Amino acid sequence: MSEKERVQGVTAETEVETETVKCDGCGSNMVFDPESQTLLCPHCGTKKSFGSNKIAEENDLREGLFNSPQWTAEEAVVFGCDNCGAKVVLKQGETAGFCPFCGTSHVRLTEELAGIKPHGLIPFSIGENNAVELSKTWAKRRFYAPRKFKKNIKTDNVKGVYAPCFTFDSKTTSYYEGRIGKTHTRTVGSGKNRRTQTYVVWRNIRGTFNHNYDDLLVTAGSRFGQKELDKVSPFDTNNGKVYEEEYLLGFMAYHYDSKLSECWDNAKKIIDSDLRSEILSQYSYDKVDYLNVSTTHSNVTYKYVMLPIYVGNYQFNKKNYNFFVNGSTGKVYGKTPISPLKVILTVLLGIALVVGLVLLIANGG
Repeated sequence: MSEKERVQGVTAETEVETETVKCDGCGSNMVFDPESQTLLCPHCGTKKSFGSNKIAEENDLREGLFNSPQWTAEEAVVFGCDNCGAKVVLKQGETAGFCPFCGTSHVRLTEELAGIKPHGLIPFSIGENNAVELSKTWAKRRFYAPRKFKKNIKTDNVKGVYAPCFTFDSKTTSYYEGRIGKTHTRTVGSGKNRRTQTYVVWRNIRGTFNHNYDDLLVTAGSRFGQKELDKVSPFDTNNGKVYEEEYLLGFMAYHYDSKLSECWDNAKKIIDSDLRSEILSQYSYDKVDYLNVSTTHSNVTYKYVMLPIYVGNYQFNKKNYNFFVNGSTGKVYGKTPISPLKVILTVLLGIALVVGLVLLIANGG
């Protein structure tokens, strides 16, 4: 049986196999341990240091758009989930038996190439058990979440995944012109005709605005979108390590959905929005008639980095819910199911309070 046929035939019981480094003590497979930042043998406890501690370097964007280092078919393969569409990258010879985003076993080997090699990554520094406890604490604060959801957060449905992301550096020069206004009031008339009048004082603005962006994060994965990335940020990308395969032992790598060019377009949109806010912050105003901004970018560089994310998945009423834990800081964000019973009780309580208030006022009268 070929390797491809063997991989496609995995069952639901198959775990993600990242077996590339053997323990010198007992011969078992070692995994990356976030807490010690070493390779750890889960059987005998042996630890093994690795890595050069080099920081991932910036790369010229123009060159990257036409020539980026690629995985070869002999190095990595892509598995796709038939249920939710998520894709993960594994080393050649490894297998995936479940999807970290929806938990199903409908995972199959694809013919898709793994694409760009990561320049760097931020290693996990929070272990799986700690991530589960942080998730439970977060869930307890979700008042409308069902009790069953809160009680069923465990290691079975919280998995460590390296999420794909591009960082961008850019020196921007913006030329702008616009018209802004400030609302004022004045008293006019006298006697019975005395009244307050509102009016707007408009002014024209124009100028040049310079701003440097350093490691602007733009997600490259649809299952872990920009909103989710912003909610669990920050990540210390300036100290991201050069990519080494040992960091992935025991973890998955989520394959990117968006190309470098698409992420750069998204980065420019984020920058444009931020520049408008920065420009307007120089002025006192409460109304904007218009603001035209023309921006040029120079010295643009990028990195393809992988971010440490614990992905939680939960099924409720045949719908899948994901929550995410920053594998460096422990910050949690996600969506939870809503308990209909708790909503009904809240509505009834609100009605009771309103009725009670009405009766109190009536009795007082």
